[in-house]
Amino acid sequence: MAFFSMTLVVKGLFVIYVILMVGPIGSNGSEYARGGVEEEGLENVTRPTRKLVAVEGVIYCKSCKFQGVNTFLGASPLSGGVARLQCNNSKRAVTAEGKTDKNGYFFIHTPNVTSYGVHKCKVYLGSSPLETCKNATDLNGGVTGATLKFHKVLEGPTPLAIYSSGPFAFAPSNTTSCPHSP
Repeated sequence: MAFFSMTLVVKGLFVIYVILMVGPIGSNGSEYARGGVEEEGLENVTRPTRKLVAVEGVIYCKSCKFQGVNTFLGASPLSGGVARLQCNNSKRAVTAEGKTDKNGYFFIHTPNVTSYGVHKCKVYLGSSPLETCKNATDLNGGVTGATLKFHKVLEGPTPLAIYSSGPFAFAPSNTTSCPHSP
């Protein structure tokens, strides 16, 4: 047996060598197949709980100076802009909207979406209140839909999983509405 095992190691078949040295698997298959770890106490393991989901992000109005370029340079926060969360699971679709504050920040919370189904959700640009900045751009998926990135969990009576998306941007609607720069 020792000569046969040594030949296998020399030929680079270390895996077979280990199997030969360990010996046969126990009668119930648990002793060696699981690395000698017993499964005692697994009935008391806590599984992750579903958490309600909220999404946050920022919407900007792009600068006229960089019109047609995918950049946030010179962009300003858009107050009153709308972002839309859309989740398409097999049972029903859920849509929720959030309006931006003076800093362009939006927060969307819906009691119908949990952390188990968040992978089927995307965030889209909704609308802009400014006539001079109405063209939705696809920066970070604003038009095609942006995936959600996990950010943190807010603990409390009902834990809330916070995801982030964006930043997004609207662009000036046409060149004549932009003020001329010196």
